[in-house]
Amino acid sequence: QVQLVESGGGVVQAGDSLTLSCAASGGTFSDSTMGWFRQGPGKEREFVAVFTWVAHTTIYGDSVKGRFTIARDNAKNTLYLQMNRLQPEDTAMYYCAAMTSYSIGTYPWNNTNEYSYWGQGTQVTVSS
Repeated sequence: QVQLVESGGGVVQAGDSLTLSCAASGGTFSDSTMGWFRQGPGKEREFVAVFTWVAHTTIYGDSVKGRFTIARDNAKNTLYLQMNRLQPEDTAMYYCAAMTSYSIGTYPWNNTNEYSYWGQGTQVTVSS
């Protein structure tokens, strides 16, 4: 059973940077598509970024494109999200998610229903 544990959240000022980590265990990490989602207060869960295991494709949500970078280290079973130029609207609980191993998924891999495993989340708060 895959387990995902996020870390790295916190309270920052607008314009600051933050790096989130997601440690995976209990499964084969290198052949799973992994992604980040977020959910702000009173909002639906929103796609942030994905890193596919096939072709190592990365895709970003429109609201974070150019500011956030997703990366993975298969040797460490860890997924990262580097967040730059943070804004108050980035305030949310950030979740790491994984598809089942060898799942191809559906482009652009932003459908929460395709992800079988979820972490508990890490809170990011950006003050103006």
